[in-house]
Amino acid sequence: MKLPQHIAETFGMIRQKNPLVHHLTNVVTVNDCANAVLAVGASPVMAPCVREAADMARHAAAVVLNIGTPDEFSEAAMLAAGRAANACGIPVVLDPVGVGATPFRLELVSTLLRELQVAIIRGNLAELQCLAGDHDTKATRGVDSMATDISSSADVARRVARHYRCVAAITGAVDCISDGEQLVAMRNGHMLMRQVTGTGCMATSLCAACAGAAPDRPLLAACAGVAAMSLAGEFAYAALHGGEGTGTYRQRIIDALSTLTPSRMENYIRLDNSGGNALLG
Repeated sequence: MKLPQHIAETFGMIRQKNPLVHHLTNVVTVNDCANAVLAVGASPVMAPCVREAADMARHAAAVVLNIGTPDEFSEAAMLAAGRAANACGIPVVLDPVGVGATPFRLELVSTLLRELQVAIIRGNLAELQCLAGDHDTKATRGVDSMATDISSSADVARRVARHYRCVAAITGAVDCISDGEQLVAMRNGHMLMRQVTGTGCMATSLCAACAGAAPDRPLLAACAGVAAMSLAGEFAYAALHGGEGTGTYRQRIIDALSTLTPSRMENYIRLDNSGGNALLG
């Protein structure tokens, strides 16, 4: 079986298993993440209160920790949910949104990575450069990546994965996903995705949905989640008609996710062989 088949097969497991994905995510994109997870056949729950975060995590198949809008209550709730998930063998997916933008975000993510074992870290190049320890603070402005050296994504993904013993997924013009040894690089998506808030957060939630359905396949789960988001962006743009803009595009992304099948994913994944793709299986 070839790599696109493995990725598509993993994506197809979501509708078979309908995993519950517990989100501790940001207030800007929470509705988008919920709809994206529902669209692919999983079930979202958003329960950020520290009094129930751990209990909800124990019921879930995967847990998302997204620091997009952190506050003084976020750390305790995320740690409670993450510890409960770790104790139960439930995959934790981290989105270090704008981690290099402020000392508070960096401290929060450092604490989460020190105290928890995460299965997948999904972010942009600048965010993961920060986690790799070679981050230039000028490269991150809020949650936006200002980095342009896409060729370094493969190296950064490998180093982050090795250091934190997880799968690192860097999304951008070329999506690079690594478990520290194997690397998968894909070229899908559309540049209009940058004009819609939440595409990165939705990608993280989709990675969690895949990880919840296939917890023993973290690399393939990350690939499938990233591929689903990128392909949805691509198909949504192709479905736009004259005069339609980013508002309609945002809706079409959810439409594209809801109609995305494993066979279509397999047929449309574009691997970037210059990244040294792993042939799994």
